[in-house]
Amino acid sequence: MEDHKIVQRNISLQREWYGEPLGDRVRRLVVAFDVSQAYLAEVLGISAPMLSQVMSGRRAKIGNPVVLARMIMLERKCLIPEVAAGRKEALLAALEDVKDSRPTVGRDNIPVAAVSDDRHVLATLRDIAEDEDLGEAAKRLDDDFPAIADLLRRAGLRN
Repeated sequence: MEDHKIVQRNISLQREWYGEPLGDRVRRLVVAFDVSQAYLAEVLGISAPMLSQVMSGRRAKIGNPVVLARMIMLERKCLIPEVAAGRKEALLAALEDVKDSRPTVGRDNIPVAAVSDDRHVLATLRDIAEDEDLGEAAKRLDDDFPAIADLLRRAGLRN
C-alpha cells in the first residue's frame, strides 16, 4: 500500500477509535498549554518521534494505554478555569501533575482526572449556566470538541 493510502487509512482508524484524528487532539493541547510538541510528548510519556508519527497518521494508534489516559487527563484539565484562562502557573501545574501521574487502566476505570476536579468543574459550569444552555453548547461543540461537549452534557444532567 502506498504511503498516502496508509496515512488515510490510519487517520480513518483514529476517527473510529479515538473520535477524531489524534493530530487534531494533540495540536489543541500544544496550543492550549503553549508547549512544544516535544515537551508534550515528554509529559505524555511517549517519544517525540512516535508522537509525530501518530499525529501525521504514519501510525494508527497509541500503543500504551497510559499515554492515552494522560492525554485525556490533559484535555480535561483544559476545563479548569485557571488553565482555560491561560494562567502560566496553572498551565505548568497541570502539565506537571499529568507528567508525574502513574495512571492504571483497567476494564472498569480510566483515571483521567481526580474526582474532585471533575466535581469542581461540573459545579462551576452549573453555577454559570442553565441546564438547557449547557445542552445547547454541547451540541455546538460536538464535532470539534467532543470531550468538552461530553463534560457540558454531564453538567447539564445535574445528578
